[in-house]
Amino acid sequence: MSYPPPRYSGDKGEVSAVFRPVGTPPDLVSERIVTAGPAVSAGTATHYLATTASTGGEFGLYRVDMGPEPGGPSTHFHRTISESFFILSGTVRLFDGERWTDATAGDFLYVPVGGLHAFRNESGEPASMLMLFAPGAPREGYFEGLAGLARLSEEERAEFFVRHDSYWV
Repeated sequence: MSYPPPRYSGDKGEVSAVFRPVGTPPDLVSERIVTAGPAVSAGTATHYLATTASTGGEFGLYRVDMGPEPGGPSTHFHRTISESFFILSGTVRLFDGERWTDATAGDFLYVPVGGLHAFRNESGEPASMLMLFAPGAPREGYFEGLAGLARLSEEERAEFFVRHDSYWV
């Protein structure tokens, strides 16, 4: 493998880094959401660490802090993006397409484009993880749209998931 072609042609570099302190409030806090597809538990906080917009489409990085109530999406895949999970604290059940694993701090799962996967917090305790999508995709619209799924018709929910590259099995 080789490096990709250069995308920066300057000679001296530039000041363009973005810092987000640990105490920054979450960008989205979800109430209990129950739908036919994913279920997000009450008190789930999503921190938009690096969005598609802020990385120029290279990747999206999100910290998800889950409350102790059970929740998480059922088995699905993406056609345009890979997804990675890095557990920061607590226990998160990760599905790799074949088996469920109770992942704890430091555990990592990479899911290539098209790979079946799911995750759930069933521990009864809070848990936190990083989610990385590559290349970047506008996942903020997906996270923010989950709250309104219960009000949508079955056809509208199906269109929402296709628009956000989530295919349930």
